[in-house]
Order: sequence, then C-alpha cells, then structure tokens
Amino acid sequence: MDWIQIGIVAAKIGFAVAFVMSIVPILIWGERKWSAYIQDRPGPNRAQIAGIRAGGLVHVLTDVVKLFMKEDVQPTAAMKAYWWVAPLIPMIVGLMTFTVVPWSSDFAIPAHSFGDWPAADLTIPMQVARINAGMLFILAFSSLSVYGIMLAGWGSNNKFSMLGGLRASAQMISYELAMGLSVVVMFLVYGTVRLDEIAQQQAGSIFNWGIFAPTGFIVGLIAFLIYWTSVLAETNRLPFDLPEGEAEIVAGYHTEYSSMRFALFFMAEYAHMIVGSTLTVTLFFGSYNIPFLRPETLQANIDGVLIALGCLGIPVNLFFAWLAWKRRRRVFYLSIRPDDPRQKEPKFWVAVWTMAALASAGLAVLGISRWVGMHLLAAETAVLLLHIGMLLVKVMFFCYVFVWIRWTLPRFRYDQLMNLGWRMMVPVAIANVLLAGIWVIIRETFLA
Repeated sequence: MDWIQIGIVAAKIGFAVAFVMSIVPILIWGERKWSAYIQDRPGPNRAQIAGIRAGGLVHVLTDVVKLFMKEDVQPTAAMKAYWWVAPLIPMIVGLMTFTVVPWSSDFAIPAHSFGDWPAADLTIPMQVARINAGMLFILAFSSLSVYGIMLAGWGSNNKFSMLGGLRASAQMISYELAMGLSVVVMFLVYGTVRLDEIAQQQAGSIFNWGIFAPTGFIVGLIAFLIYWTSVLAETNRLPFDLPEGEAEIVAGYHTEYSSMRFALFFMAEYAHMIVGSTLTVTLFFGSYNIPFLRPETLQANIDGVLIALGCLGIPVNLFFAWLAWKRRRRVFYLSIRPDDPRQKEPKFWVAVWTMAALASAGLAVLGISRWVGMHLLAAETAVLLLHIGMLLVKVMFFCYVFVWIRWTLPRFRYDQLMNLGWRMMVPVAIANVLLAGIWVIIRETFLA
C-alpha cells in the first residue's frame, strides 16, 4: 500500500469519526430545543459569548468547558481497572460500527486529473471498510457495548450502579434477538449482508427501499417496526431507559461517574443514536440514495438537479425565515421582558434561514452555468456531496424521532419491557422471517 492509498484510508476514517462526532453536539443542543418546543417553553438561550447566543448553541460549548473543569471524583471502593475502562467501551463501539456504513456511491477520479496522478481511473469506495459480512460485523461489534455498562455497574461497587448494569445486560440481550431477526429479513430480500450492495439495490424508486421490502407483502414494514423498537432499547432511550431510571436507581450504571468520564457515557448515547439512525436509513429508507434518481442518472443530469434543488430551496428556506420572524411575537407571550437580549433569538434564525436561501440561489446559479456538468471530477464531487447531504437529512429526521419519543412516552416497567421483547417481538419477528422466506422462494421460482 503506497502513501496515497494510506492517505485515502486515513481521510475516510477521519470523515467517519467526524460525521458522528460533529452531529453529537448538534444533537445535544437539538434535544434541548426540541423538548422545549414540545413542552411549550423557550429552552436553552441564556448563555452568551460577547452577546452572541446563537439560539442556545453556546450552551453546548459551556457544557464542554464545565465537564473539563469539574473534579474527577474516583470512588475509593471501586474496582479501578473496570471502573476506568468502562466509559471507553461504548464510545469506541459507537465509532467502530460506523466504519462499514456507506455514505455515498463509489467516487471515481478520472486518470490524470492532477497532473500525472492517477495513472488510470481510480474508484474509491465511500466507506472505511468494505467487508463481505458488513451487517454481521455491526451486529457482533455493537453487542460489545453492553460490556461497558456492565463493567461500570460492577466496577463502581455501588448497589444502584449494579442494578443498572444488570438491567442493561438483560435488556440488550432480549432485544438483540428481535433486532437480528428483523435484519435477517433484509438479508433474504436483497440476497446479501453487505451494506454497500443493499444501498445500491435501493437506488431508483422508493419502492426498492427496505421498508417496502420489494415483495408485495408487509414484511418490510414489520421488520422496520421491530428493528426501530430494538434500536430504542439498545440505546437505552425512553421508554426503554431502565438502566438509568432516575426514579428507582438514582442514575443507574453511571451514578459514580463525574467530569469527562460521565461525558463519555453521555456522548456515547448520542453516538449510538446517530449510528442506529444511519443503519435504519441504510436498511429501510434508501441509504444515501435520492428518491427516483440513480447515481448514474444524477451524474448525467447534475446541472438540472442543482437548478431544481436551488429553485426549490429558495422558497422553502424563505418560508422558514418567515416563520422565525413571526415567532418573535410568541416570545413576548412567554412573559420575557421586552429588553431581554433573548428577544434576538428569532432574528438569529431569520438570518440562518436567509443565508440558506442564498446558498440555494448559489446552487441554482451553479447549475445554470453548467460548469459542474462539463467537468467529470466536479460532477463526481457534486454527486458525493448530494449523497452525503441526503444521508444526513434522513439521519437527522430519525434522530428527531428519538427525541420526540423520549418526550412523549412514559418509561416502561421492567416486566412490561421483558414481555414486549420476548412474548411479542420475538414471535412476530420469527413469523416475519418465514413470510420473507416464502416470498423469496416464490420470487425465485415463479417470478424470475
């Protein structure tokens, strides 16, 4: 392997880590704001730097500073080796599982694009590791996350932490079986366990997406509902946050953690939300594919696509800017003083959406100029960015669903949690696998 290939691999690893870690602070801020809107309150908007509040985004920065500056309290009775390593495991697992997820179609660099390099056409897979057992790798590796929670509960030498660790182990084992069975349906339908091949087969029509399971049956929808419920349980999010139930066990497995060690658990939860949403999109909602546009069609008509996106984005972004401007009256209704600096928050969002409208206009101008379509490398780059943008939009939607469910549904009792997993989801998942197998036999025998 030469230095250029090493650089390409390093760049892909850097992108995979940056994709997850850059969304984490946005998601932390987004959960605070979205939960505030659900509960009809302003949400975080007090912290400021030189008078700049940025709609509450400054709070994320203050959290980072606070967690770095807080005292790292270490329990004297804890089992130090287990207690130290426990916070690292969930974070490492969350980042590692993203390495086999494709975020775009293959990126092709024409020969001699940069002087003498490359000597021949070069195709770069847009995933860190293209392995034959892609989804199986994720299922195997994600199951290791439970060890971090179990070691935290055991190593803390605290009865509440221990209860949290026991709950987590039972919960993850219970719902991993239903999750695996729902993924088996996708293996049967698409005939592969490689995520890049599953993404390629979902290109074009939305009826190629996994949720429709191109079968004529409802097996795809059932598989999605089981998989999504299992993802909620695997990430310990409401209504499945029994391992950290504040009402019963203080904070569960991370009761004895503070400072950046607690932050690692906190960030790992959001990292697993992002990875879980990405896998949901990849398996059931077309992955990075834009509906009704195959990658080759997208590249051949890139100028028209840019014009269409730009012309559509201008009125949409201006509409959101108008909504933000109207919301300035609602701030008064919430009994905030007229001279309060927080009155500037609607103006901040007006500026954000206006800049987005200008960016959309830039896309339209770029398409009209036809410069992108005239250069093969520029067209490939545009397709890459559009695919990443499409994947990001889908992922952020499901991250919002995570938040929406958390602030809508109450926590299950432990017996309800086990009954749902073992008595309802597992039998339905097994029956769904049988239905998918029958359809595959019919498809291969009579419809081939």
